[in-house]
Amino acid sequence: MTKEPVLYDLIDVSDPEIALTEIKQILALSVEGYDPSKLEMVYGDVVMLFRGKYPGYQASNTKYHDLEHTNSVVLAAARLIHGCTLSGMTFRVDNLMLGVYASLFHDVGLIQTKDDKVGSGAKYTVGHEQRSILFMQKYMSQKDFPNQQIDDCSHLIMCTILNLPPKEIPFRSNEIETLGKIVGTADLMAQIADRYYIEKLLLLFQEFQEAGIPDFATELDLLKKTEGFYKNVANQRLVHDFSGIFTNMRAHFKQRYGVEKDLYSVSIQKNIDYLRILLARAGDSIVSVRETLRRNVLGDVLPKS
Repeated sequence: MTKEPVLYDLIDVSDPEIALTEIKQILALSVEGYDPSKLEMVYGDVVMLFRGKYPGYQASNTKYHDLEHTNSVVLAAARLIHGCTLSGMTFRVDNLMLGVYASLFHDVGLIQTKDDKVGSGAKYTVGHEQRSILFMQKYMSQKDFPNQQIDDCSHLIMCTILNLPPKEIPFRSNEIETLGKIVGTADLMAQIADRYYIEKLLLLFQEFQEAGIPDFATELDLLKKTEGFYKNVANQRLVHDFSGIFTNMRAHFKQRYGVEKDLYSVSIQKNIDYLRILLARAGDSIVSVRETLRRNVLGDVLPKS
């Protein structure tokens, strides 16, 4: 029997060249008249920005919200756009590309300028989306994008603000609203489906500490609250705020890989199950959690999908 593919074995999102190639291939399946040259320009500049090669900026130094995370979100957005088109939705090519650009820019507000010598970019966690929007607006203006597209892209990035309901965002059209829901969905699903989501939560705690976010007293506290966050915040946002648009992921994986499942949802459930078992075994010892994660001994006891 053929083994079912695993989400994070499909594409190496840590490699920008591989990620971009797959993103371009998916977009070519999604819309006619697609020209990859502008995407290649924007994508290349964002990679330079994260690597500290963009004029006026340091390299990204946040351990959780890094280039790999951005690649994961852009890839998830492209996959969801493709799934939506397979489900009968249509997008103007210029609008569709804004969904990709918004995914690329959504976390650049965590990157420090050259003259910002204090701490890391994590200090901008609260409000980083607005910083991302400001960078995007300046960049796209310099690249002669139309003002309407810049405004639309701003609204799409706003969909990654966790406590902002999409109904409060002044979208220009239903199509832009749908793309905003795609971007917001991709941001959430890419994070929680990550192969090393649980390990990366320990890095996220460090970012929260520097940002002065008081919601989590310790690393263990963050881990213990993660399942509740998924059920009561992330999943509610996916289902209600974003109108369950994530269900269109299944169509992408069916056509692209012949799989009758949404591999993001499968991976997310595995991560939540893994976390539940990890905490039950580790009790109140973060040392035990860390040791277990390093040994990675829980794989065999997780329920099979």
